[in-house]
Amino acid sequence: MNKKLAAALSGGAVLVLTLSGCSDDSDNKVNDWAEKVCDQVQPQLQKIANANASIQQQTADNSKPADVQETDSAAFQQIAQAYKALGSAVESAGPPPVDNGETTQKEAVKELNASSAAYAKLQKKVDALETKDQAKFADGLKGIADELNKISTNGDQALKKLQSGEVGTAMAKQEGCQKPTASASPSAGSSDDSEPSKEASPSVSPSVSPSKKA
Repeated sequence: MNKKLAAALSGGAVLVLTLSGCSDDSDNKVNDWAEKVCDQVQPQLQKIANANASIQQQTADNSKPADVQETDSAAFQQIAQAYKALGSAVESAGPPPVDNGETTQKEAVKELNASSAAYAKLQKKVDALETKDQAKFADGLKGIADELNKISTNGDQALKKLQSGEVGTAMAKQEGCQKPTASASPSAGSSDDSEPSKEASPSVSPSVSPSKKA
């Protein structure tokens, strides 16, 4: 019942989760900027990974609607708060010292805040789902998964730009910007033949690699 939601979550663009490193040294100012951002990023990436894992633990076909609702609502709230904090981290660091850095920073902050608002909206929709009728609940959950897919596939161009070139290379070197491991492992839920499980590991998120190669 929660599989489509888990699969949709695994497709979301998350800031610097799996940046590819580069062997060349970047300008010191760029490295300093990346360090300032990444020191604040890691706790938020961990929250997102943990929230994804909690949703995937509720993918068994026999999961109770009320349990799924409670888990998904808490996870969306956690993700919304994490994106808001990520936006604040990028904003407080100031523009990266590269060409068009101020514009890139502002657009990235705008996208992160928009993602935060979108997840907060999804939380309200999950809270409003009817849990006493499992069929209605499943239909409502499918609608939320569809919206989640839209969030995952739209509006990440500024983040990709932020993670490209010198800035992306510098961020990739920072421990705080590396992909975290979720604190909870997804439970092995049963699946029927008509709907094979598509959920991904909670520690796996899409790679947004710097476009500038070493």
